[in-house]
Amino acid sequence: SQLREDAIEFNDNIEVGAMIEVPSAAITADLIAPYVDFFSIGTNDLVQYTMAVDRVNEKVSHLYEPTHPAILKLIQSTTDSKKKKPGIWIGICGEMAGNPLWTPLLLGLGIDEISANPTSIPEIKDVICNLNMAEAAEIAKKALQCSSASEVDELCYELVQKITPDIAKLIV
Repeated sequence: SQLREDAIEFNDNIEVGAMIEVPSAAITADLIAPYVDFFSIGTNDLVQYTMAVDRVNEKVSHLYEPTHPAILKLIQSTTDSKKKKPGIWIGICGEMAGNPLWTPLLLGLGIDEISANPTSIPEIKDVICNLNMAEAAEIAKKALQCSSASEVDELCYELVQKITPDIAKLIV
C-alpha cells in the first residue's frame, strides 16, 4: 500500500510466505494459509521449540529427535493447510530436510520442496529418483502411527535400504 501511495514500482505478483518454526504456527497453519502463497518449515527451530531441547547443548542434545511423533504431526498439520488453500506450496529446510533417510517421509507428508545443504543434494536426488510416491504416502501414514522417533527412523531406513541400498550404506 505504501509503495502504491508513493508511486514506486514493484512486482505486484511476488509470492509471500510464512516460516513455520514454532508449534503455534504449525497448529494454526490453516488460519495463516489464506494470506500466503507458501510455507517454509524450519525444522531446526520447530524441533527445538517443540521438544524444548537445544540441539547444540551436549547435556540434552540426545533428546533432539526430528522424527518424534509430535514433530511429524506438526508437519502434517502444516501440509494439511493445502486443503484450506489449494495451490499453496510447502517447503522444508534445516537438518531434517538434508537427511536422505527422511526424504520419503517428508514427501509422503506433503512437502513440495526441500532446501538442503549442497553436499546432501546428490543423495536426496537419488532417493527421490528411485521413490514411488505411493511408497512415500504409505511410509508417512505408518510413521504417523508410531509412538517413537526410533520406530519412525526404522521405517525410513527400511524404505531407503529397499530403494537405494547405496544411500542406506552411507546413512548407517
